[in-house]
Amino acid sequence: MVMDVHSRNLRYFAAVAQELHFTRAAERLFVSQPALSKQIRMLERQLGADLFVRDRQGVRLTAVGSALLPHAQQVLDVWESGMAAVERAKTRERATLVVGMSTRPGRGGLLPAVRSRFTEAHPAATIRLRQVSWEDASAGLADGDADVAFIWLPLPDMERYAWLVVAEEPRHIALPEDHRLAARDEIDFADLLDEPFLALPESAGALRDYWLAVDARDGQPPRIGAEIASTDETYEALVDGRGVCLVATGNAPLITLGGVVTRPVRGITPSRFALAWRADDRRPLVGAYVAACGGVLGSAGRS
Repeated sequence: MVMDVHSRNLRYFAAVAQELHFTRAAERLFVSQPALSKQIRMLERQLGADLFVRDRQGVRLTAVGSALLPHAQQVLDVWESGMAAVERAKTRERATLVVGMSTRPGRGGLLPAVRSRFTEAHPAATIRLRQVSWEDASAGLADGDADVAFIWLPLPDMERYAWLVVAEEPRHIALPEDHRLAARDEIDFADLLDEPFLALPESAGALRDYWLAVDARDGQPPRIGAEIASTDETYEALVDGRGVCLVATGNAPLITLGGVVTRPVRGITPSRFALAWRADDRRPLVGAYVAACGGVLGSAGRS
């Protein structure tokens, strides 16, 4: 026999079974005693059996009522657990996802495209962008200030993170427009070995060495003309003639604002720009943002 029994009726039944008093059960449930009695009678008709004995001694369970009670309680417990899970999921859906970055990923409208795809799947979630100084190569991931981040590889403590490469671009050299090498169409890195370089802060670790192209210097240490921690600082240092610096092709427009030029460089590897997240972070919104980014990249690859 299959029947539809409302969880409300089971809740009413359990309350009366626990109180063995209709008035006290009604007060506990914030309903009137006649309404409670009506729902219990309705449940009894559905089951085809009395659940309670009502006489001068009071209220007590029948054999059928005693048999039903543990199962009714189990159903109510499972339902309560399910509702708690729903609320947790709703809270996660309404959560804020912090996206860290030290360089804004303008590349082909990537950021708005990822936001659009992510928001379509999770309309209740909020995305907050967080600009981070170049002193933190992880763009907020390391200290938990960001949930995901657009970063340059390599990262310090690479084993802590997972990442998705979103762009691979040649590295150019940025130099003052009156520099002795500025007239060349392309420059060998060997011709830059004695130049003072602008360097990221030491806290950037492996990323500092990467943008100094330490691996292409055959053991010759770089000359550091100045340390820079933002695009504005880089531009000012270049204009002042304090050094030259390597930049990704996609970032060249950020610093060629007048007085600065960029040229392709031979003899060094291309840069890799990536979306990264903590490898042990299994939160649904983090996975959803990564999936949205992957979807945008996949669509771009097919177009």
